[in-house]
Amino acid sequence: MSARHVVHDLGRFLNTLGSIAGVAPLLGLLGTVLGMIKMFLKILTTGVGDANQLAGGIGQALICTASGIMVAIPALMFHRYFRGRIAEYIVEMEKQAMALLDAIDEGVIPAVKPAPRVKRGEG
Repeated sequence: MSARHVVHDLGRFLNTLGSIAGVAPLLGLLGTVLGMIKMFLKILTTGVGDANQLAGGIGQALICTASGIMVAIPALMFHRYFRGRIAEYIVEMEKQAMALLDAIDEGVIPAVKPAPRVKRGEG
């Protein structure tokens, strides 16, 4: 398996995590807008006099906003943390590959010629 494949496997879920971090506040905002619409529709039907009905719409709006932010913040933190870890792994793999190539160039590790391939059915 090549280094490119390893890097791809390490980061295969980072896009999903980043998307969750980006979309969660928007979903919270959508809930806020829907809660405010609900509140204004209650004002149209009952008037401004009933504070309990207004509180329901405002409460829904605040809960949606808080929910979106509570999902987005940890998702963004984990996304950045894992992205940083993958970058560290890439640097470490490159260092190890360079050390191996240097050791081969210096003759510390003898270069091995690949064994001849044997066709199936022979040998």
